[in-house]
Amino acid sequence: MNPSPVRAVERSTAAHLVPRPSRPPRPPGTWTAYRWELVKLAALVRTRAVLAGVLIAPPLVVLVLRGQRPPADTLFGRHVHDSGFAVPLLLLGFATQYLFPLLTSIVAGDVFASEDQHGTWKTLLTRSVSRTQVFRAKTLAAVTFAAAVLVVLGGSAIASGVLLVGTQPLTGLSGQSIGAPQAAALVAAAWASTAAPLLGYTALAVLLSVRTRNPALGVVGPLVLGLLMGLVGSLGGTGRLRRALLSTPLEAWHGLFTATPVTGPLVQGALVSLAWTAVCLAVAHRTLVRRDITGG
Repeated sequence: MNPSPVRAVERSTAAHLVPRPSRPPRPPGTWTAYRWELVKLAALVRTRAVLAGVLIAPPLVVLVLRGQRPPADTLFGRHVHDSGFAVPLLLLGFATQYLFPLLTSIVAGDVFASEDQHGTWKTLLTRSVSRTQVFRAKTLAAVTFAAAVLVVLGGSAIASGVLLVGTQPLTGLSGQSIGAPQAAALVAAAWASTAAPLLGYTALAVLLSVRTRNPALGVVGPLVLGLLMGLVGSLGGTGRLRRALLSTPLEAWHGLFTATPVTGPLVQGALVSLAWTAVCLAVAHRTLVRRDITGG
């Protein structure tokens, strides 16, 4: 005989009430650790101060320059009162020499060394994440901060020049007049071209942070090395060596503002920067994986 409808409903209901075996929670991976690192960065006063500083500094510089004679001895300095597009190029020239190596290393040079300073490696590695995952997460966090610095500083510099000075045509390095639409595109491209060498300096700071275990050396080291590379590159008879230095790609944007734009140095500089990045990160990762962290 067929079961009664009531019993059939009871059996169906009981089947639905049987708990299904739950899947074990997935262990945290690189992206989870990366989010942890971003939360830690957002909580640091110095990271917020740096981003606020690069946002506020360009308009203040423009206001100061408006009441003074233009700095004619610097690239595009003599044109800062004539075109708002000269302002971000003047600031870019200064940033590539001094600011970028320092600003990027504020996080990248400290992100690993701070764990050594506070003795928190053992605690960090008990969160079911491997050393490789921690390395990737911290490196991605440092790269994220460097990208944020570049975007905020470049955006503020361009906006300050355009809003406070104007969109007059820009005088190029060959004396040619560059109209506002083309000048805006070239200025944006010039700032964007520094992303690759900026990544290289970030990787260099990561390497120093891992190798030295000293936050001070990790932060100041890239700036000192950048100044030394710039000094070596300015010496005569160092053509091949100069092309291999990490400081040289930061000047490749100059070729965009000649009568006939020169893009070869940009491509070569990007390749050199990627080579520096790959070597520095490979050595840093190898050092971290092989390190004895049993002491803290």
